[in-house]
Amino acid sequence: MAATVVWAVLLAALTWRSVSDDEPTVREQRTLAQAGPMVDRAVGEIVAAAGDVPVVLLGPDRLDRGCRITPFDDGATLRRTVELLVASDSELRPLLERIAAGLPADYRAGVRVSDRGLRLYADAGEFVTVEGEPSGPGRLRLTADTGCRPVGGDLPPAASPAGPQDGALLKALTALGEQAPVPREVLTAACPGGDRQVRTVRAETGPGPDPTVALAPLASDAVLLETPEVYAYRSGPTTVVAERLDDRVRLAATTGCAG
Repeated sequence: MAATVVWAVLLAALTWRSVSDDEPTVREQRTLAQAGPMVDRAVGEIVAAAGDVPVVLLGPDRLDRGCRITPFDDGATLRRTVELLVASDSELRPLLERIAAGLPADYRAGVRVSDRGLRLYADAGEFVTVEGEPSGPGRLRLTADTGCRPVGGDLPPAASPAGPQDGALLKALTALGEQAPVPREVLTAACPGGDRQVRTVRAETGPGPDPTVALAPLASDAVLLETPEVYAYRSGPTTVVAERLDDRVRLAATTGCAG
């Protein structure tokens, strides 16, 4: 028993020294702060590779703490998602294949059907993985995932000046009867080349009118999707999406890499 304890302590010490002194050769030797830019790059590459998809949404960042790096060290996992909405399920596989073909060659992206169903797999570098799969009718979710790592300090917030998404979201909120300021969430990622950003501004409303009726004057003839769950339209360079959530509506306004 004593020998086992000594060995565990020695192994942890060697792991710590390797993480501290050597060039990174495994995921656990890169912190979340170091991996963050690779995740952001992957999100931008996904959006650019998707091209002219009717609806693109950046999902909220998810930071999960409590995973184990060593028997003595906790870590955390950062995930960022991109949601893509199309008119029918028949478009999902061609879209995944288009994204795989459009990602950088060093991602080695591919699409296959396994016992888990239709999946896209890619390696974004620095031990960041990308996976994509259907997440509902006419819907794909692609996730960039760091895996468990040391946190390594705070993740810096992305600079995000106001854009056309803010105005489009405000008009939609007003049309749905929201008079008071509503909390918003802003999500961004750099597009390939660095001269543009994909930017999503999200908010939720309380009980109110049917969004397909209330938002129709704003949509005019630019409706992109209309289902019992989702109503989406284009406002200039911005796509606005209203999703029903019981008695609430989740709104998102996005401008992608293609403008």
